[in-house]
Amino acid sequence: MKFILKILKSNWGIFFLLLILIVANVIASIWHARIDLTNEKRFTLSKNTKTLLARLNQPVKITVLLKGNYPSGFKKLASSTEDILREFKEVAGNNIRYQFSTSEDEFEDQHTTYGDSLSSLGFYPINLTSQLKDGQQQQVIYPIALLQYENRLLPIELYKGKTPLINFKELNSAEALLEYNIASTIAKIMQVQKSTIGYAIGNGEPMDMSVYDLSENVLKPNYNVQLINIAQQPFINPACEALLIVKPSLGFSEFEKLKIDQYVTHGGKVLFFLDRLSAEMDSLQIKNEVIAYDRNLNLNDLLFKYGVRINANLLMDLQCDYLPFDINGNGQFEFLPWNYFPVLESPENHPINKNIGFVSGQFTNTIDTVEAEGVKKTIILQSSVNARSISTPALISGNENVAAPEDEKYNLSNLPVAVLLEGKFKSLYAHRLTNEMNDSIQKSGMSYLANCVATNKILVVADGDIVLNSVSKGNQPLAMGMNRYTAGSQREFPFANKSFLLNALEFMVNDYGLSDAKSKEYTIQLLDTKKLEETRIIWQMCNIILPILLVIIFALVFQWFRKRKHVI
Repeated sequence: MKFILKILKSNWGIFFLLLILIVANVIASIWHARIDLTNEKRFTLSKNTKTLLARLNQPVKITVLLKGNYPSGFKKLASSTEDILREFKEVAGNNIRYQFSTSEDEFEDQHTTYGDSLSSLGFYPINLTSQLKDGQQQQVIYPIALLQYENRLLPIELYKGKTPLINFKELNSAEALLEYNIASTIAKIMQVQKSTIGYAIGNGEPMDMSVYDLSENVLKPNYNVQLINIAQQPFINPACEALLIVKPSLGFSEFEKLKIDQYVTHGGKVLFFLDRLSAEMDSLQIKNEVIAYDRNLNLNDLLFKYGVRINANLLMDLQCDYLPFDINGNGQFEFLPWNYFPVLESPENHPINKNIGFVSGQFTNTIDTVEAEGVKKTIILQSSVNARSISTPALISGNENVAAPEDEKYNLSNLPVAVLLEGKFKSLYAHRLTNEMNDSIQKSGMSYLANCVATNKILVVADGDIVLNSVSKGNQPLAMGMNRYTAGSQREFPFANKSFLLNALEFMVNDYGLSDAKSKEYTIQLLDTKKLEETRIIWQMCNIILPILLVIIFALVFQWFRKRKHVI
């Protein structure tokens, strides 16, 4: 220490001090640390996100379309987006480049604006109405970021709300998902080969306009799609990473179930969207009364082996969607709640259902979980706290809503509708494989497995309509989850069916190890307005007078020490 003081006092002191500062800056540019003092660690990226960013070997350019004089909710979302992108840049360096722009800005060397391009891709703006001194001002906003990597371009929807009013919960959800949404899109755009998804046919699965949104807006843009006729193909190729079985109406044979069973044991993921009972709105409109009966899909024993049972009942819920009813028989229709169209809730306990909102169902069944060794069961969707179930044969009448429902009958809560199964599943045919079945497996070139080769995943949803879309009177497909009867009316609600399916497929096939990022919880830090008003004067005094008092006290103490030092 004496040696350093001696140098500083010498003629070379100033040069030595400059050398220390230069070395310190060089070290700081190479290595530095940051401390995240927030309770929810919102500025701490997950381990897998950091690993993903470290793999970048080409720059990723992110254009955020949140530049403008927007209301405070969108400004906060823009600020949070910039914060998370700054954290990404801390890890990836120059391989993350971002800028904020408006939807009116034009592409380079083109006359097409971002807004024009996004509208052509099916992303529609939110129309904002801002109150100014001179009157109201209309604004159009796309809460979207565009991610460009090499010659590929993908949009990131930062906020999924459809109304200009942002509540705290929606804003919180959007901010909590920023890391996951951006990181998963980076992982997706870096992927050279798309994953393959199979769509099962041959057992009465829909192939009409009701699967338009599923096919054109969910599967084809994100995956390679294969149609798999389970009855005709000798086996289901495990190279197909996931199999969708959507609302079959015909029963499965033992050989078809064996193929599904062996597909699972060889590592294939299956997503079942099943209606155990037959009940359709088209039939109800014709006859005004329908009896819901069992479809006899012959899947009960297979699902039971995996750990669930779809009950032969219909879920009725006071939290439900609306249908038009002719109350007085004079042709004037009124929207009334239809308890057979439950609005399903998410426990928000898994990346699949995290921050997705409500999912609409139609003639939904309930699910029971049963004992299955080594299988973890997670309830993904459930009823509200005011629900009931009716067993088959169930008579459904269009006249039911003329009278108000008897609320006391709706005394069941959180009835499971969708369950995720994870584990090493055991084959249904472990001790019942016939010689004919064994010969069939041998001819296909496959080997019979009594247990899964590794931990696998199965999703069972007791409603086949959740992933289908309605068709308008003009024979135009609507968005998945949209009620064709309320579309365009004040009762229209943007249900999260598509987000639920996208999350499920992504978790099944392309998890990217980013589940931790999606599981983040942001705490809403709200001020107590009543207490704030009561203590407003105190805090104003603290903010205005206290700093002045501190300066005066410091000056007086400084003067006192100075006088004491120079007193002889």
